[in-house]
Order: sequence, then structure tokens, then C-alpha cells
Amino acid sequence: MGQPVVHFEVIGKDGDRLQAYYSELFGWQIESDNEMGYGIVQREGNTNPDGIGIGGGVGRGPEGYDGHVTFYVEVPDVEAALTKAEELGGSRMMGPEEMGPDLVIGMFADPEGHVVGVVSGSQ
Repeated sequence: MGQPVVHFEVIGKDGDRLQAYYSELFGWQIESDNEMGYGIVQREGNTNPDGIGIGGGVGRGPEGYDGHVTFYVEVPDVEAALTKAEELGGSRMMGPEEMGPDLVIGMFADPEGHVVGVVSGSQ
């Protein structure tokens, strides 16, 4: 059995504009009332009639960063996943980083430069 995609992310230069755009485009309810202004798209309320769908986030990246669109895959061990990604020709971009008491994330670029995230813990 494979590891599931559990989160998507759209990061760019103008987080407010992106949040407004995707909210209007797809009807997403985006909650960004947090210190980072990171807009959370909850899975609940963003699924089709069969219950299919994942939650995600839309926000602004660091100063000077153009941004990315990516997905996060749940893994048992972020460090092991990042190491394997590197062994297979990818490159580590960040992590592992603890983002909360039970949440660890990392990001890598695949051999063609596509950004992919890995996460373990509570989503």
C-alpha cells in the first residue's frame, strides 16, 4: 500500500491575493487568522459528494521567494523520506522541521525540480 497525499499548498508573493483568487475560483473557505497569515483550507466542506478531497493551504512565502504549488505525502519518518529522495536524485530543500508538538515536515525537489512535501504526525 502506498503513502497518501494528505495536504496541498499554494505559496506565492501575495498571499492575500492568492487566497481571494482560489476562494472565488473553487469556493474554498480559507481561514488565515494566524500569525503567519497562512490560509488553511479544511478538508471538511471541500469534498465531493463521495467524500473525496484533501485540505490544504494558501499563503505568502518568504521575501524574495517566487513560490510553489505542491502536495504533501504522509510518511512514517520525514528524515528517512528526505534521505531516500536525495538517494534517488532529488535534492533536499528543507527539513525535517517540527511545526508543532506532533507535526514534522520536510520538502524536496524531484530530479526535474518539482517541489514535494513530506509530513509525519497529526495533520
